[in-house]
Amino acid sequence: MPACKATSAWLTLLCVFALGLVLDLGAKSWAFAHVASEPVELSYDDIAGNPSYRLPFHTGLQVLPWDLLDLRLVLNHGAVFGLGQQKRLVFIAFTIIAVAAALWIFGWWTDAKNRVAHVGIGLVLAGGIGNLYDRLVFGAVRDFLFMTPRWHLPFALHWPGGSTELFPWIFNVADMMLLAGMAILLLNAQRQDATPKVAKDSEAPPASTR
Repeated sequence: MPACKATSAWLTLLCVFALGLVLDLGAKSWAFAHVASEPVELSYDDIAGNPSYRLPFHTGLQVLPWDLLDLRLVLNHGAVFGLGQQKRLVFIAFTIIAVAAALWIFGWWTDAKNRVAHVGIGLVLAGGIGNLYDRLVFGAVRDFLFMTPRWHLPFALHWPGGSTELFPWIFNVADMMLLAGMAILLLNAQRQDATPKVAKDSEAPPASTR
């Protein structure tokens, strides 16, 4: 039975989506209220289409020891990890199309009992809608997670943009859910591709001993 006809499948999808969206938007709101010395108020009119807009100066917060994670506020006018800057309308349109495609895949391409796929799609939807909300309300995506902030590439290596930091991108919970959801869907697809072959091999008659 397709997932679109199963109440349990819809409950799985909607629960993962709702929890993920609340976690993402809540984390962003908390970060922009507490990481800087004063709460940061954002205005769509000031931010949308304005790459020169700058947040108030702040040193950030160290969360994990050994410089593993800091909290540092930035506004991302691009996609995941800052890719594709100044393409806000393109990403809004792409997100709407991706959400529609994800719902179609959920409803008609997944089985009602395929909970793994439903969790993955729920995470993708939560991440996509979380960042879409930011683009529509604030004009840019709120990012604040900065991994290995004071670690640098060895042997004087650097990224194409010139940065020597080990991981120079600042991201958010929605980005993490998008990547986790896509990874779950890819692993689930590989598992499903392998299952028919295993079943077929197990059903094959034993070879003759003559």
